[in-house]
Amino acid sequence: MGDFGNVLTAMITPFKPDGSVNYDVAAELAAHLANNGTDTLVMCGTTGESPTLSWDEEYQLFVEVLQSVAGKAKVIAGCGSNSTKEAIAATQKASKIGVHGSLQVVPYYNKPPQAGLEAHFKAIAQACPDLPLLLYNVPGRTGQNLQPETVARLAEVNNIVGIKESTGNIDQASEIRRLTPKEFHIYSGDDYMTLPLLAIGAKGVVSVASHLVGNQLQQMIQAFSAGKIEVASDIHLQLFPLFKALFLTSNPIPVKKALKLQGWEVGSTRPPLCEADLEVSQKLEAVLKELSLI
Repeated sequence: MGDFGNVLTAMITPFKPDGSVNYDVAAELAAHLANNGTDTLVMCGTTGESPTLSWDEEYQLFVEVLQSVAGKAKVIAGCGSNSTKEAIAATQKASKIGVHGSLQVVPYYNKPPQAGLEAHFKAIAQACPDLPLLLYNVPGRTGQNLQPETVARLAEVNNIVGIKESTGNIDQASEIRRLTPKEFHIYSGDDYMTLPLLAIGAKGVVSVASHLVGNQLQQMIQAFSAGKIEVASDIHLQLFPLFKALFLTSNPIPVKKALKLQGWEVGSTRPPLCEADLEVSQKLEAVLKELSLI
């Protein structure tokens, strides 16, 4: 249940000049990603600017992208909330239109204890028993860390199939791997951590860089799986400057700038996010040119 492949792209949300969602460009970009290394599209996560999207906008994005990549890639719907009731309602609605899974972020701002986190995710899983759920732990944004022991208990739930691990902490990822069955998939939530986490048994990555280098990331993971460690390491080191450049400021500001430099009409970010400043733009442009991406 819930094999999402190696490379999952945390897709940006394109906007028109008036600030409304550009569904046409979203569908076009999704199809492009599906043809360039992406196994699964993760919609309306952090990179998709979920905090400033309405539920209606998110639902319409799920509909448009599902149609665009039908038969080419899977779609995971970001339906998380810091309200269990809201998360359940959004996940049930998305499930009815045929998404292949749902990303469920650790509830943010209200900082529930581990018992509350466990109950939250189990309630969503119980409400949507046929939909694979991917946990999303990103304490730098949520203010709360989902502890490995809690993850291990959640991994016992049939349709909680994996975790997007975005702590940047290899000790935590190692402990999760030690405590969970191999069928429970660990995905790096940070591009720069993908290769290190593969070494301890991760499945792949929920990537930002795959907007630009999806094929290369797929090659890296496949090389590692085939025992070609030096090849995988060479790809990682070649792409490492890009991994860092895409986080010179708050995600998704840099990746949207990079896509615009490639000619994509993805628009700006929604306030309170803002445009990349001159320093970030220049550094990003230099890395893209070095990698022949523009």
